[in-house]
Amino acid sequence: MMGSSLILKVRICLKASKLFFYQRGWASYTQNASLCKSSQLLSAARFLCTRHNNPNPGGRQTDRGNSRQTDGQGGVRNSTVRRREEEFWDGATKGGGKNSALWQRPPSSKSVFAAGTAKRRTEMLQRKGSLLSHGDEEEEHRGESERGRTRVKVQPPTRALSTAEWRTLKESLGNHPHFDIQAMSALFNCKAELDIAKSLLTFVAMETGTLSYKLLLRYLMLCVSGGHNAEVLDVYDIMLGNFPSLETGASSLFIKSLCRTEKWRQAVIILNEMKKVSTPSPRNYGDVIAGALLNGDPTTAWALYDELMEKGLSPYQETWNALFKGVRKTQEEGGKDDKPMSQSEQQERLLKILLYMRNNQIYPQHGLANTIKTWFESLTGQSWTGSWTSANPKGVCGGCGSELESIELTAEEYQQLKDRVMTDIIQGQDVFKKTTPEELELFMVFVKSKPVFDVVVDGLNVAHSTKDKSMQSDMLLTVVSELERQGLTVMVLGRKHMLLPSRSWNRHDMKLIQQKAHCFFTDNISQDDPFLLYAALQSGNHCLFVSRDLMRDHKACLPDEATRRLFFKWQRGHQLVVDGNLTPGRRVRFQSIPSYDTIIQTSADSWHIPYDDTEDRCSYEVPQRWLCLTTNR
Repeated sequence: MMGSSLILKVRICLKASKLFFYQRGWASYTQNASLCKSSQLLSAARFLCTRHNNPNPGGRQTDRGNSRQTDGQGGVRNSTVRRREEEFWDGATKGGGKNSALWQRPPSSKSVFAAGTAKRRTEMLQRKGSLLSHGDEEEEHRGESERGRTRVKVQPPTRALSTAEWRTLKESLGNHPHFDIQAMSALFNCKAELDIAKSLLTFVAMETGTLSYKLLLRYLMLCVSGGHNAEVLDVYDIMLGNFPSLETGASSLFIKSLCRTEKWRQAVIILNEMKKVSTPSPRNYGDVIAGALLNGDPTTAWALYDELMEKGLSPYQETWNALFKGVRKTQEEGGKDDKPMSQSEQQERLLKILLYMRNNQIYPQHGLANTIKTWFESLTGQSWTGSWTSANPKGVCGGCGSELESIELTAEEYQQLKDRVMTDIIQGQDVFKKTTPEELELFMVFVKSKPVFDVVVDGLNVAHSTKDKSMQSDMLLTVVSELERQGLTVMVLGRKHMLLPSRSWNRHDMKLIQQKAHCFFTDNISQDDPFLLYAALQSGNHCLFVSRDLMRDHKACLPDEATRRLFFKWQRGHQLVVDGNLTPGRRVRFQSIPSYDTIIQTSADSWHIPYDDTEDRCSYEVPQRWLCLTTNR
């Protein structure tokens, strides 16, 4: 219906010489006013109904799949809410020693590193008061008003509109110059029926005689996201016949859709073409791997996975999920591969994925964990059994009763970390940014001249745990007194201004602190965290430190992911955080420190896999739930 309307009113020419659109500034294609042959006319009408993809008007379309990647513990929300369009483009008490005397919270208390802690803290702060002041609200309203001048909110229709109806809608919104783009985006976001989007294309073609790249791209996105694979196949045939090559964005969309069909091998061809000009994204590889497995070709799937890993790319969890599912499906159905892998070879490859996740401290989401559980339980003659559980503060698995790996660093790991912290955090590229060589030397002599510390306290950080400035020195004295009462050798790191009597720093309190602990006060402009890390690490693997600072900036100074993961492991096993609000004169509670490491681990007859059971975990937090897998073989 739409096609016939176009034939009556618009005639275009698809001469290849006029359709070459890979020039940097080109933003649209223009319909020519003459078309002679009837076969060309039908092709042109079909083109206007379904033709989707053109190049980026400002240059090569970037593949947004490349931009998505988890860091180690950099503070990025695991459940960061993105616009649907962007999503689519992604086309315990310590045992032994004096430390066990530390009065820590009961096991039910959540650690600052427990998944969801950051979100709960944010919600608590939100309940205490409005996040926006009156002035901020006014500024926000002004910002919305400004944005309203450049954007128009289009209410997507629920049925296909005629050209006249679309024109009326556009006029009611002030004939906004980008009405077509925003209307198509609205249709994409609400997952509209394809006929509605086609009617919009018809209107734009009739109004302007041209369909811009941005409009066509959003239409293609709608087709792919809606699973209109036959439509996408038609578009692919048209573009393949009229254009010498495809840019990255279009290629990614076609790969995603073709891999759902029996023509999935065409996606392999597109992937190979992409390699000639750039490195395909993990998403591109993942889509083709899933397509190969879906169509019973695990050999191709694993070859592409090996290639992905050789390029240093990090696979998406969906790719691992497809591999675990695909192997099981191949075993059950016999597969279509001419050279099928043996079960032992497949098992070896999949176990390597788990070791990769361990080495990179990656936690599977619940869906992937469930697929892994099903795969283990399906292994012939091995009698694996999986259960969902948690670990107690002493590191004992609630499912099988075995002890999990200790969070304590080995002597080799500890020495490695100590060396890297000294070189990359304390000294860094420019020692003057954090201290002076003289002050650093003085501090190192101070630490060497003192007995080994059991606890190092970030004095300023602890004092600032109260908003009442008149209570800051009292708060610090309360914490130091508690640690001293437990018989620990305490060091307090502060700044020189804390020694000057003031409303915040009571002279009597500061004298008592210096009697109870070894104190070092840096210059007011120096960074005290590197000194704290040095003192704690130099004191030995038993030494803890008290601070609310999560040290993310300092961890980022470390040269590689392996060292950053080592730092995070040490931090989780040694950082004491005051639990709740401090009250002068009352006993201090600290959040519990787990004795076990939250990481994928295995033994001869078991696997223990920590997994994400929540979308609220920040990347510097660790999961609290485990998949326990055991076998009786």
